[in-house]
Amino acid sequence: MEPYLNIVFRCLSVYVFMIVAIRLTGKKELSQLNTIDVILILLISNAVQNAMVGDNTSLSGGLVAAGVLFLLNFILKKLFLKNPRIKNFVLEKPEILIHDGKMDFSAMHKLGITSDELEEAMREHGVDQVKEVKLAMMEADGNISIITGKSEELKHTVFKRKRIHKTLSNIGGA
Repeated sequence: MEPYLNIVFRCLSVYVFMIVAIRLTGKKELSQLNTIDVILILLISNAVQNAMVGDNTSLSGGLVAAGVLFLLNFILKKLFLKNPRIKNFVLEKPEILIHDGKMDFSAMHKLGITSDELEEAMREHGVDQVKEVKLAMMEADGNISIITGKSEELKHTVFKRKRIHKTLSNIGGA
C-alpha cells in the first residue's frame, strides 16, 4: 500500500506544480499551440512521468497515477464552485482589449498581445478597422471575443477566435 501512497503524493505535487506554472505563464499560453508549445508539452509530460510514479512502471502504478489526476481535477472543479478565491487564483478573468474603438495598450502589454495579433483576430471576424469594434475581450479561456457596432444585426453577436486548446485549459469546465 505504501508504494501507492507515494504515487498519490507525487501526483498531487506534480499537479499543483503544473497548475501554478501554467497560471504564472498566463492565459495566452493556454489559448494557442505552436511548435514550441507542443514540444514543451511533450517534454513536460515525459519529465514529470517518473516524478509521479517513480520506479513503479507497473500497470497498476500507472492506473493509480491516472486515477489520482482525474480525482484531483474533479476536486478542483468542485472547489471552484464553492470557493471563488481558488477559482480566481487558478483561472484568469476576462480582460478588455478594445472598448468603443480604442485599444487598451496597457492591458495588451500585460497579456502579451501585440496590436498585430489583435488586428489579426479582428480580420478573422471580418472587421477592418479598430473603430468598428465596440468591445474586444480576451476571455478566460484565451479566446478573443469581438463585438462590433457595424450594423444592428452584428451589434449583439460575439465572434470567437478559433484556437487550438490545450487539455489543461479545460480545468473548471471551460
